[in-house]
Amino acid sequence: MQTIGRFAPSPSGRMHLGNVLCALLAYLSARRQNGQLLLRIEDLDAMRCPRSFADLILDDLRWLGLDWDGEVPYQSERSDIYAQYEAVLRDKGLLYPCFCSRAALHAASAPHLSDGRVLYAGTCRDLTPEQIAEKRKTRASATRVRVPDEVVCFTDAVWGEYAENLADECGDFIIRRSDGVFAYQLAVVVDDALTGVNEVVRGADLISSTPQQIWLHRLFGFEPPRFAHIPLLCDHDGRRLSKRDEDLDLGLLRERFTPEQVIGALACAAGLIDRPEPVAARELVSTFDWSKVPRHDLHLPDIFR
Repeated sequence: MQTIGRFAPSPSGRMHLGNVLCALLAYLSARRQNGQLLLRIEDLDAMRCPRSFADLILDDLRWLGLDWDGEVPYQSERSDIYAQYEAVLRDKGLLYPCFCSRAALHAASAPHLSDGRVLYAGTCRDLTPEQIAEKRKTRASATRVRVPDEVVCFTDAVWGEYAENLADECGDFIIRRSDGVFAYQLAVVVDDALTGVNEVVRGADLISSTPQQIWLHRLFGFEPPRFAHIPLLCDHDGRRLSKRDEDLDLGLLRERFTPEQVIGALACAAGLIDRPEPVAARELVSTFDWSKVPRHDLHLPDIFR
């Protein structure tokens, strides 16, 4: 079976070096296996993700020499498709309205997991029809899906064996927000499955969401993809890079460096080459191997100081 990977950025800002590292590793893994690399724009929240940022992402990837295959779908244009799969879950009796506010979910009494996520306490899971009707008079509801008491396991290309109990470590999760926008968990599963993606490369901060997505894949009758959750890139003070802080975005980098300098520095940080020498992405394909990528956070090379 041909490998079909993907890079799926959210255009909420200009790409930073951490995003570029993810794009690079997704590209190298797919090309090393003589596979395809798809590009998808995850702009579910169109208000936060203007098309101008998406255009910059495409331009930056071309500048870096990271090409992709096929057309570029935009999630903001696929709501009708997501609604079809929401209906599948509803027909299975797995959905219920949730009226909890963000503040309520993060209250001190709410159970928190080790990574800071809030485990939903099931506050709205068993509301009666009368209670639901009353609450809808004053507040719009999100939509949650009931998860079973089930352990989901998978083997990650970087981290090895990973497992979570859906009920105890994930909890019922939102598939549609109260403003009607479909949630990432549903959209990403549907899009990966319908486009034939069988390899997902993304940041290690998303590994805890993977069991939920694997469960959804199986529930819809899809074969889950393989996963590789890459270590996160940190600045020289150990802080993880963020679009919110405009950390070394491509707008600044393109004024100071060549594409080969950026690729070479990131390849060195990821353990792919010994020194941060300029190199084109395509030159790294033949020697790429996931065993070279470490299991700890990576630090910015000195070239970016």
